[in-house]
Amino acid sequence: MRFLMTQYYKRLFPVQQMFKWLCYGNDSSHAAADGSFSSRRELCFTLEGDIFVRYQSYKSWTDLATDLARKVPSKIDIGPVYTHDPRQRAKYAKDFKPVQRELVIDIDMTDYDELRTCGSGGHICSRCWPFIAVAIQVLDTALREDFGFQHILWVYSGRRGVHCWVADEGARLLADDVRASVVGYLSVIRGVEGGMAKLGMGMVKHPALERAERLLRSAWRQHLLPEQCLLDEPQHYNALLQYIPDEELRSSLAAKWAKGGQGIVPGGNRRASAAAAAAAGDSVSLSVRRWDELEKAVKEQASRLPSGKAAKALEKSLDDIIFAYSYPRLDVEVTKKMNHLLKAPFCVHPKTGKVCVPIDPEAAWDFDPDDVPTVQQLVQEINEQQQDAGASPQQQVCVPK
Repeated sequence: MRFLMTQYYKRLFPVQQMFKWLCYGNDSSHAAADGSFSSRRELCFTLEGDIFVRYQSYKSWTDLATDLARKVPSKIDIGPVYTHDPRQRAKYAKDFKPVQRELVIDIDMTDYDELRTCGSGGHICSRCWPFIAVAIQVLDTALREDFGFQHILWVYSGRRGVHCWVADEGARLLADDVRASVVGYLSVIRGVEGGMAKLGMGMVKHPALERAERLLRSAWRQHLLPEQCLLDEPQHYNALLQYIPDEELRSSLAAKWAKGGQGIVPGGNRRASAAAAAAAGDSVSLSVRRWDELEKAVKEQASRLPSGKAAKALEKSLDDIIFAYSYPRLDVEVTKKMNHLLKAPFCVHPKTGKVCVPIDPEAAWDFDPDDVPTVQQLVQEINEQQQDAGASPQQQVCVPK
């Protein structure tokens, strides 16, 4: 892997562009440029053997390029800009503190492990990607419309999640308590207890949640239900039905579905995804049909309840399910602290070899984590291009298998 990383840093890694981004114009000769800015930014390298080297800083992109070629880190993390050069932190003691850093958000697929049916842990695929895609949609919209941020970069983490970098100056200067307030505003799920998400929303939704609900409902029916088959098997639909406060209704639906009730697709394939359902001659998956049945049953039962409050609570349980299963699950600690490290865009994930590539939020549904290139593939492609251009074998690099 070190050999490949050497070639990657030498031939592909956008070190000059990365350095320019992190300088925010302070690498220029402009009169207002802060010449010490870049040397006060912390970078952290993970070297072979999981050696963690913090508080690296550089005055120019060429210095950074030289160090990358020499140290060949397996991972690069970006930290804050401090009051002083982090390499001299001991000299300044209490006066050494972070003063700015991008507002960052981390979404990890492992936080959805109790929901997804296709895998767990480090697994990620096109079937569970809709959890991430709708999270990007909801958060990107909130960051732009509710906070007015414009310079937002979404990046695939290289394995099982995504990172968001908000680079507006106003975002970079936010104090830790304000960052905590921002991530608190963006968070709805306050934890999980007894297999159920604890939701931070009342009977009347904030306008931001109403907007999010429109995005979530579309993703829920078109992607999450059919791809994850959330109502196909007893262990999955029984967990979902726990959000329905009417025990009689829960039991009735569970018993009906256990017998192969409403919604069986032609041929009786109870594990049919959207694609399988279409292949069977039906455009609606089993889980979508059962969700339609659940919605109808809840609304009919609510109309029969004598108490308006109880009826509203029962109908709200449908919203609770959609939010519990599809609203973004955030690692809030990553966002709350200015000095939290986060993996740099375009670096290579040390376990998968995949490059941390940017994601267009408007095309998040089209992104496929299985199609992300590895460092080995990229080096091989360069060799093939050189071969086509007539380069000699000595100019090409042998790629380990």
